[in-house]
Amino acid sequence: MRKYFGTDGIRRIANTELSPELVYKVAKAGAYVLSKHTDKAPTILIGRDTRLSGTLIESAMVAGFLSYGANVKLLGVIPTPAVAYLTRKLQADASVVISASHNTFEFNGIKYFSNKGMKIPDEIEEEIEEVMDSGMLDKLSAVSEKIGVSEIRTDLLDEYVYFFRKNFDDKIEKFNKPDFKIVIDTANGATYEVADKIFTTLGINHVIINNNPNGININAGCGSTHLEQLKEYVVKNKMNLGIAYDGDGDRCLAVDENGEEIDGDKLLTIISNYLKEKNQLSKNTIVATVMSNLGLNKYAERNDMKLIQTKVGDRYVLEEMLKSGYNLGGEQSGHVILLDYNPTGDGILTSLMLIQAILESGKKASELNNIMKKYPQILLNAKVDSNKKYDYEDNEEIKTAIKEIEKEFAGNGRVLIRPSGTEPVVRVMIEGQNKEIIEKEAKKLCDLIEKHCK
Repeated sequence: MRKYFGTDGIRRIANTELSPELVYKVAKAGAYVLSKHTDKAPTILIGRDTRLSGTLIESAMVAGFLSYGANVKLLGVIPTPAVAYLTRKLQADASVVISASHNTFEFNGIKYFSNKGMKIPDEIEEEIEEVMDSGMLDKLSAVSEKIGVSEIRTDLLDEYVYFFRKNFDDKIEKFNKPDFKIVIDTANGATYEVADKIFTTLGINHVIINNNPNGININAGCGSTHLEQLKEYVVKNKMNLGIAYDGDGDRCLAVDENGEEIDGDKLLTIISNYLKEKNQLSKNTIVATVMSNLGLNKYAERNDMKLIQTKVGDRYVLEEMLKSGYNLGGEQSGHVILLDYNPTGDGILTSLMLIQAILESGKKASELNNIMKKYPQILLNAKVDSNKKYDYEDNEEIKTAIKEIEKEFAGNGRVLIRPSGTEPVVRVMIEGQNKEIIEKEAKKLCDLIEKHCK
């Protein structure tokens, strides 16, 4: 059981649970673990989003890195995928993103990336934790001329803009139309400045909303976790498409011209369909998680595609993609990985692939949105004893109940039971064609799990 790292780095309330002292230790231990095989002073990049505590956490991280003897490049406010891209491009030894992604401003977090621009695996996080608690940090202090130095390199954001210009300029220009209008919600987060630069460079007719960060309004009623404002704007202003990013810019969700949501599963269907038509979908396979909608399975079956599902977390999607040579994967939440371009979820990249698919098809966003039929999905939490979260696996009454539900669905529904990694709950997810039926069955199953696991 990891002490500090969760499913997506370290994420806690800033300056209390995520104190400068803890951050210093995470930085020093991380610098050691991620660069212990190099024979030179390591170089580490740091990027952050717009939340108030960003510079506080950044200062503590810089102190930890410099104390170890690492040199630091401060990228300023920049999307997570831009940091991943620059890590590879500059051949840095590691990088860090200071962000709590879609959470509200009082939270902050630390995500480490390896020299390949990928989130570090569980075992590396565990090694960092071991070093933090081993009592050896004092021995890792650089002295004299070996102390590290930092430099501000906010100019490197332009390299990320050029990345999109290089990959999308010709295609967008060929199919673009002046009357194709989109609105982009940057969640007052890390994409607030660079999104406008990229879309202006590519000549896409666009409007930006929620791009005035003040340190506390990141994700506040806006962005990919709050689509209501975007939906209203699209319909009221007769836009062709709405795009929403999260606080650190690694997620994207969209809204069609009728104000209907295009979630991560639907993005995967639209992009996979586009790539398959161009013979660019590796092994005709999509990688998603066990939480993806049953409609994605049915879409893949109808279109001679293979769908592989991993446990929840975009890092596990990426691991499967790398292991088997797939180039498209993602999550319902809007993390979409296009491995031919970047080894992490990239909201701006995802939105440009969506725009490209719409423009080249000559269809409306709503038409592409209907490629996949979404099945109703109910997710409930069964409150259990934290020591009994896995007891349901061996309980015959619960196993029989699950089999009966799945038998009743006859292939047009499914049951997924998943213990929470952070709370004393077991999550019960049921999909099916009839919302009333799955609501009733999910409630019954929750009650049964609570009866046997409290």
